[in-house]
Amino acid sequence: MSKPMSKHFLPLTVLCLALSACSTLTSPFSSGAAPSGKAVAPYREQVELTGRLNVVYQKDDKPESATVNFNWLQTAARTDVTLYTPVGSTLATIAVTPQQAVLTQSGKAPRSAPDVDTLSAQMLGWSLPVSGLRDWLQGYAVGADGKRFVASPANDSVTTKDGWRLRYVSWQDAAENTPGALPQPRRIDAERTTSAQADAVSLRIVLDAAPSTPAP
Repeated sequence: MSKPMSKHFLPLTVLCLALSACSTLTSPFSSGAAPSGKAVAPYREQVELTGRLNVVYQKDDKPESATVNFNWLQTAARTDVTLYTPVGSTLATIAVTPQQAVLTQSGKAPRSAPDVDTLSAQMLGWSLPVSGLRDWLQGYAVGADGKRFVASPANDSVTTKDGWRLRYVSWQDAAENTPGALPQPRRIDAERTTSAQADAVSLRIVLDAAPSTPAP
């Protein structure tokens, strides 16, 4: 039996990271709009991803950090995220539909809210990029100018319309080693500075390798 984790090992903030990933379920990028050249693979409404997530944030004017592993499953109408400790114990599950968001921590009753923003605010008092990660994890975003951003190794950074600075630091090896494969993100850094509306926070996401997507 694993030992109980220290309350300082994994702050409750980490649970909200998954919420950001679960965000709004409607994406501006249809699966039929395939980027050309060496841009990322076409957007998929249905996708399963695994990886690791590190967050650095401010709590009581002091820097905090935490790291979790995650499993991410999304469809057009739902997002399910499971968070794990580095040794594989389940920390929380999060389910998001257009009607509500439900978060269940190990050994505790589920908590729900009409939307992810509300739920994260109840837990921490500040929100995460709840409308972003469904797109960011696949190499898409909406820029500060309101235009669609499609990432590529040659076009790897953008500031989003809600103030997040994204950088696609590295790419899955399959894009180089598989004939016809299109780039897929491996490491994504996202940073938001302190403002009147929100505290500073930075995310480092490392995605595990997924099956490559051949060029159409």
